Amino acid sequence: MKWLNKIMQGRAGGDHLSIFLFLISIVITIIGRITGFPIIEAFSYFPLLFGVYRMLSKDIPKRRMENYKFMMKISPLYKRFHKLLTRLRFSKNHKLMPCTACKSMLRVPKNKGKIRITCPSCKTQFTRKT
Repeated sequence: MKWLNKIMQGRAGGDHLSIFLFLISIVITIIGRITGFPIIEAFSYFPLLFGVYRMLSKDIPKRRMENYKFMMKISPLYKRFHKLLTRLRFSKNHKLMPCTACKSMLRVPKNKGKIRITCPSCKTQFTRKT
């Protein structure tokens, strides 16, 4: 593995954008195989080659800026996905409900009847049925 470390020394390496490009390449390849159009499969090499180029590039500041711009565009989708995963993870034993004053989401236990809830951010107390 020393040879790989030697090759990658001073290079950008993998980041979120490179991984995304590899995933796009895989998806395009699968679509090409399913549809039976070899031209679609040929297009899958473009994101793959660009991802490899980015990983082996020595212009690290430029690659960081590209990754930063990519992350700024994808962060709203990531936040929505993360919020959905959080809801699914707590859905068995807890319920998420908004605070009446500040509208922040509070996690309260499920099936406890009427309980008094105190918001940790604004300290407002209210009673709700869970």
